[in-house]
Amino acid sequence: MYMEELMQIYNSLFSHFGPQHWWPVTEEGKLQPDYSGGPENEKQQLEVVFGAILTQNTNWKNVEKAVINLNEYQLININKILKIGDRKLAEIIRSSGYHNQKAKKLKNFCEFLLSKYNGSLKKLFENDIKKLREELLSVNGIGPETADSIILYAAKKPIFVVDAYTKRILNRIGFKGRTYDKLQKLFMENIQNSEKLFNEYHALLVELGKNICKKQPLCEKCPINQYCNYYKKTHTLAKRVCGF
Repeated sequence: MYMEELMQIYNSLFSHFGPQHWWPVTEEGKLQPDYSGGPENEKQQLEVVFGAILTQNTNWKNVEKAVINLNEYQLININKILKIGDRKLAEIIRSSGYHNQKAKKLKNFCEFLLSKYNGSLKKLFENDIKKLREELLSVNGIGPETADSIILYAAKKPIFVVDAYTKRILNRIGFKGRTYDKLQKLFMENIQNSEKLFNEYHALLVELGKNICKKQPLCEKCPINQYCNYYKKTHTLAKRVCGF
């Protein structure tokens, strides 16, 4: 039952929003990330890693400004991040919020990658998903959502990312009170184990959460309201109040 419903939701979202081309990355010679379908080289992969750390507790627009600044200073580079002063780096990424903490997190990741993998993302990403996730979670400042974002969007390996938008949408649909791991398993055990599908599905949920399924939801505009318990309850209540 879950498989059928989850794929119906995906198809409705895809029909409504179209492909999302996540994760945005910066092409050579440019400063601003573009929605081109994810990283194609190690520098772009590193940019995604940095973006995944910077997007903690903020939105992509704020992160994009920080990434542009990092590009301007040519800081999508392990060694340069480690050499730059903490205050200077924090100022460069200020737009992402919690900039002092995030500057330390960027340095923590770079120190980890340099000490364990000689600065090579390729070597890190050669690990299987289980080992790769363990390695990422060992870095101070990287939690499950950030680790999974790095695995899915930078390493391009199939794992489902659960963020605040996903939790909100699934709670309203009817999957209430589930932990991060349980929500992740809901997808990974009931739909095709595909990096491209997990990528697109998560990006579509983010788009829905940003524009329609907000804290104050725009339920009448929602392309999946027919699957949503929250909509059904509020819609039925509204009909009763109006005397329909």
